Amino acid sequence: MDILKRLLMSELSAIPYNSPVTVNTHYKKGCITMPLPQPHQEYTIDDIYRLPSGQRAELIDGQLYMMAPPTRRHQQILLSISRKIADYIDRNHGSCEVDIAPFAVFLNEDDKNYVEPDISVICSPSKLTDKGCVGAPDWIIEIVSPGSRRMDYFIKLFKYRTAGVREYWIVDPEKNRITVYNFESEDTGEYAFSESIKVGIYDNLTIDFNSMDF
Repeated sequence: MDILKRLLMSELSAIPYNSPVTVNTHYKKGCITMPLPQPHQEYTIDDIYRLPSGQRAELIDGQLYMMAPPTRRHQQILLSISRKIADYIDRNHGSCEVDIAPFAVFLNEDDKNYVEPDISVICSPSKLTDKGCVGAPDWIIEIVSPGSRRMDYFIKLFKYRTAGVREYWIVDPEKNRITVYNFESEDTGEYAFSESIKVGIYDNLTIDFNSMDF
């Protein structure tokens, strides 16, 4: 099947790059048709770097998933949460680092997994290089977009857990809901945007969503 069809469906609904789908092949951005890589059975990080400038994708177990540009509200939420975390770390002279997308995370330290979490908190300096994080961050937060729901709730949930992420939050603006997975204690919780949520990897950090302006 035409490579363009696979890319379109991947971007719209987080279906793997080589899934059998049927969509309109007339995809143009800025009135210029973009050249795209040729399809094959399994993809590597090299394929990520071969994508056209401005085109973002993630790679999970050799499957390529295209990423749509974030909305304004998505970015407002991302910045509000990341500021809270960074301020807490600075006040407490912590050693962890907060990085926001686009920031490369090379899960499993292989060439078949590459993600760009919305927010990554990394507490092991040895994992950090100029290219990004090699291995699993301690805490990952994903903000759900219309095209990322399946990816955030299912595909990444399984991948982050098996890769060694300690804590995973899914922030869902459409449902006004935050789902928290503490993989160390096997605890799971659901919260509204009007609530405060205690962070599992810290003893005294609480994120008050009700106080955020977004």
